[in-house]
Amino acid sequence: MADELTCPQCLRPLTPDDSVIVASAGRLSHLDCREPQALGREERLALICYCSDHAVAECSRCGRTYREIDLVTDYPRGGTHLCPGCHADLTESARQHLDTCAMLPEEVRKRARASREAARNLVKQSCQLPDHADVLMREVEATIATLRDTWR
Repeated sequence: MADELTCPQCLRPLTPDDSVIVASAGRLSHLDCREPQALGREERLALICYCSDHAVAECSRCGRTYREIDLVTDYPRGGTHLCPGCHADLTESARQHLDTCAMLPEEVRKRARASREAARNLVKQSCQLPDHADVLMREVEATIATLRDTWR
């Protein structure tokens, strides 16, 4: 990958692990630059609707499990799904729960996965575009050089 895509708002790189990516005016950016890997809207909704009565995240530091409603949100610093005890980020633990929870209908689980995969693919494809454009430009330059040689 020759050129790294960057978010025009925060100027940090866009990575395939960033789960909340938006496209606007032909450019990709983070929906929330403070939390590029936060749970997406569909994922949060699934936790609230289907998992409100049981633990959805485990803190490896504290050794405790938490329901979605127990997790802390710190908007000023940019954090959701934080451990109430030590403020560790439990986003990945909650995401893993979504992939394995028997209470979620399979269709909901598939949509949450599809949403994450779509964001990953969008970033990967966008990263490949500059490389492809570079190859095309070199081909055009070679063709022009051949044409000039022919004229001479």
